[in-house]
Amino acid sequence: QVQLAESGGGLVQAGGSLRLSCAASGLAFSRSFMGWFRQAPGKEREFVGTITWSSGSTYYSDSVKGRFTISRDNAKNTVYLQMTSLKPEDTAVYYCAAGGFGRYGSLRSSAEYDYWGQGTQVTVSS
Repeated sequence: QVQLAESGGGLVQAGGSLRLSCAASGLAFSRSFMGWFRQAPGKEREFVGTITWSSGSTYYSDSVKGRFTISRDNAKNTVYLQMTSLKPEDTAVYYCAAGGFGRYGSLRSSAEYDYWGQGTQVTVSS
């Protein structure tokens, strides 16, 4: 059974930092794209970034580029989202997702991911 478990969310002041973790089990983690998405109240789920399985290349949305960094540890089956210079508009539930097994390129659409975590709340106060 595939499980993705996010952790590390919380309340932080604007300008602060948080690191989210997503521990995966039951899947071929080392061959999976690992993506991060977020959903704010009343808004659609949006792409934050992703990391490839093959080279560890990363791709980000324009809204977080330069502030957020995704990394992965295949030995621990864990992907991380380091968030810095947080803004109130970053407030959302953050989800990790797995998919694109063995594929190449970048996966930016939620429809391309097969498995999802339950989400973790990030709240940035002004």
